Amino acid sequence: MALTESSTSDLLVETKGRIAVLTLNRPERMNAISGEMLNELSKKITEASEDPDIRCIVLTGAGRGFCAGLDLVDVGQGGIGSGSGGSNRPKRLFDLRNAPINVMWNIDKPIVCALNGAAAGYGMDVALLCDIRVAGESAKMAAVTAKRNVVPESGGTWLLPRLIGWAKASELYYRGRVVEAQECLELGLVNTVVPDDKCLETAMEWAEEIADNAPMAVQTTKRMMRMGLDYNYDTAVDHLMVHLNTMFQSEDFKEGVQAFLERRKPEFTGR
Repeated sequence: MALTESSTSDLLVETKGRIAVLTLNRPERMNAISGEMLNELSKKITEASEDPDIRCIVLTGAGRGFCAGLDLVDVGQGGIGSGSGGSNRPKRLFDLRNAPINVMWNIDKPIVCALNGAAAGYGMDVALLCDIRVAGESAKMAAVTAKRNVVPESGGTWLLPRLIGWAKASELYYRGRVVEAQECLELGLVNTVVPDDKCLETAMEWAEEIADNAPMAVQTTKRMMRMGLDYNYDTAVDHLMVHLNTMFQSEDFKEGVQAFLERRKPEFTGR
């Protein structure tokens, strides 16, 4: 499946070589996610994951914010998750299999977040679900769900303690703290902080470096890291050896060895 254009102007899709750039595009609402935007984001992440020519995804926001979370106006009107609100909303089983948060977690292609501004609520969870976060100087993460009488419903309570530890995650969530870019870096919430006008550029540079590497190796490493959160050590190593035996038979392994011997940059094909 090849990556196609978005069906909504609320999400911009662009292919730059081997990189898919997805831009949340509701700058007038700080890129708060509408129901239409939610569905399209899942589709385009899935398409990028299944496109053999795409090796890395960059996710960012238009304007001065990354994502203010779910659009509360849309939620109040029943626009997210159902076609109507209030007592007329249809009853159905809770199912998040196709939600962006689950799609992002389960794909093997790496996602780099160009954190160009504030990420709050659902937007913070989406940023945390990216593998790498490049933050602009004005970026911030707002763990303010307790101020809205909601919880970080999109994986945040699972992700944040693993990223920064139980005590610090508790502090952010219970106090409803807004964390500026430099503190995000000190806590390990972002990988680097750059000037705002270099945020997307730096994210693209990192994505290019990722795309230069053997895609099978990168994607297998991500899968094993993800599964290793649940496996014990012996099981993780056992699974790694199964993957490694397959990779030894690949054209890319031969190319990697040959390029090393010839002291040149390898040209990986994904085969």
